[in-house]
Amino acid sequence: MALMITDECINCDVCEPECPNNAIYQGVNIYEINPQLCTECVGHFDKPQCQEVCPVDCIPLHPEYTESREDLMLKYHQLQQDKVN
Repeated sequence: MALMITDECINCDVCEPECPNNAIYQGVNIYEINPQLCTECVGHFDKPQCQEVCPVDCIPLHPEYTESREDLMLKYHQLQQDKVN
């Protein structure tokens, strides 16, 4: 699953630099996560780094994007391949 940022976000700016896939960006009112780029840090870390640093715990799983760990690893490999090309 991809992660999402809820409207409880306080725009503290700590999550964005932690994302190894550059999936987090400043939206209109709060930070947002591009589900096409989010691998929940699979391939990089054991736990999602944005969740680890979020002071208000506003980054749950996105209910509309269900992916297995294997799917996330495939996405990770594809994103890495895209960086090379």
